[in-house]
Amino acid sequence: MIRIKNKQYNLVGGFLGWVWLLIVVIPIYYIVVTSLRDQSEIYSTNPLSLPSKPTLDAYGRVFANDFLLYIGNTLFVTLVTVVLTLLVTIMAAYAITRRADGPARTIYKVIIVGLAIPMQATIIPVYYLIIKMGLYDTLWAIILPSVGFAIPITVMILCNFLRDIPQSLFEAMEVDGASEFKIMFKLAIPMIKPAIITVAIYDALQVWNGFLFPLILTQSQSNRVITMSLWAFQGQFTVDIPGLLAAVVVSVIPLLTAYIFGRKQMVAGLTAGFSK
Repeated sequence: MIRIKNKQYNLVGGFLGWVWLLIVVIPIYYIVVTSLRDQSEIYSTNPLSLPSKPTLDAYGRVFANDFLLYIGNTLFVTLVTVVLTLLVTIMAAYAITRRADGPARTIYKVIIVGLAIPMQATIIPVYYLIIKMGLYDTLWAIILPSVGFAIPITVMILCNFLRDIPQSLFEAMEVDGASEFKIMFKLAIPMIKPAIITVAIYDALQVWNGFLFPLILTQSQSNRVITMSLWAFQGQFTVDIPGLLAAVVVSVIPLLTAYIFGRKQMVAGLTAGFSK
């Protein structure tokens, strides 16, 4: 057994790691602590100190402001967007990787170009299309553009996973007389299940945090999502800071839950296939 006598410690890396931890933790601590304060304590006490009289009144105001409706709208938009995105991209990625010819590569390149197009640059034509389709101020006005912008990254990740499947498996099913649809549903989809989970979580996070499309393409209170509902705590002259931060805490809980259960799949999916 070989003993290592001289251990080398990365003091600089450890110090920077602790600094980064503080940078991440302090804002989270401030948000949670402030959401438990009374409005009168905001400017009279140390912002990082524990509240003298913790209260849940801010959370009561959150749920009194139709916050459950906003959560329901956000869940609907997120789930429908993810389902539509997966329906389109699974078939597109399968067709691209199975054909692997010139036209398929061209289609793949055209789809990937979408990664370089910022959402803000397309908001005017998107707004015009939504108006012409009669979908303005509906939840579908958020869903359809969100699906379009989710397609490029989703196709890229799924294609990387599909390329890792041994070609011999496809050939074996073809010899048995299986159709392309049967091969896709019986072989490809089960084997890329981690990728499907990855893109589902990733796309859901993007839609859940989306602000531009709800801001531009919706107007009525009944069609608000969580990111827009935070405006309800901002008045003309004052801001309900505890209520605003309590709403932030409540809205983050689903995201935190998704991250806890899907972080391994996300990391594996986002890094798979890039070595080729």
